[in-house]
Amino acid sequence: MMNKYLISILGPTAIGKTKLAIELAEKYGTEIISADSRQFYKELNIGSAKPSNVDLNRVKHHLINNKSVKDSYSIGDFEKDALNSISKIHKKTDLAVLVGGSGLYLDVINYGLDQIPKSDEKVRDFLNNEFKIRGLKHMQNELKEKDLISYKNIDLNNHRRIIRALEVTISSGKPYSSYLKKEYTVRNFKKIQIGLRDEREMIYERINTRVDNMINEGLIKEAIDLISYKNLNSLNTIGYKEIFNFLDGKSNLDQAINDIKKNTRRFAKRQMTWFNSNKDITWFKTNYKIEDVVKCIDNLITD
Repeated sequence: MMNKYLISILGPTAIGKTKLAIELAEKYGTEIISADSRQFYKELNIGSAKPSNVDLNRVKHHLINNKSVKDSYSIGDFEKDALNSISKIHKKTDLAVLVGGSGLYLDVINYGLDQIPKSDEKVRDFLNNEFKIRGLKHMQNELKEKDLISYKNIDLNNHRRIIRALEVTISSGKPYSSYLKKEYTVRNFKKIQIGLRDEREMIYERINTRVDNMINEGLIKEAIDLISYKNLNSLNTIGYKEIFNFLDGKSNLDQAINDIKKNTRRFAKRQMTWFNSNKDITWFKTNYKIEDVVKCIDNLITD
């Protein structure tokens, strides 16, 4: 009988996942694994909303600052590293905490990931050329036609992710999303999934406040320090690409800040679309009482 547990803390960006994860880790005397697709990178701090040094010192975190933006790091690499971290934690205690807003990264740990086949390099070259000639909107429409599930869930402003989904779809003859839905991988721990959510207006207000705080904390300086890496996939993400546009003279600062807020709101909407399809999640609002969350988890552990 399995007596090891993984508590996943999830929800849209800026909802308060880090705070809850730390509260629970302290309550249960355990450690945290990050499932945030940008916090792996040691160079990305402000724009990735990485936990503060104070928070990192309160509870031991795994898979934060473990990679450079120059490193290649796949979803398969993450799966292996995260499962290894969970195993190490479970040798010391019965419960581990996983936290993040990337639905794919959370699902690969809780449900597993089908082996994504290698794609044809000629297909990739063709798609890259199509993007250069016909632009982002064309690539978005191609993905919408060939794989609607991926179209609804990935960052549609990230042409590399669109091309990746298309190259797998075209090369394999099966939608890219079909490789991301393996639901019955056997894990040697039981899964408890706790979600945070709120009214849309409240989430958007939290996002706007976070973006303003990032600017005040030095996001522009961080982007300047990273501008030589701006073409890397790890930096073609919300918060950085908009500031790079400002630094390149493609927009003014007010436009860049408003674009970050707008794109983050859209991302939060896609996150909730992903999470709402998962019936295993127990939801709490942002004004939760920690005692209620702990009681819920304790009841699930004893069931």
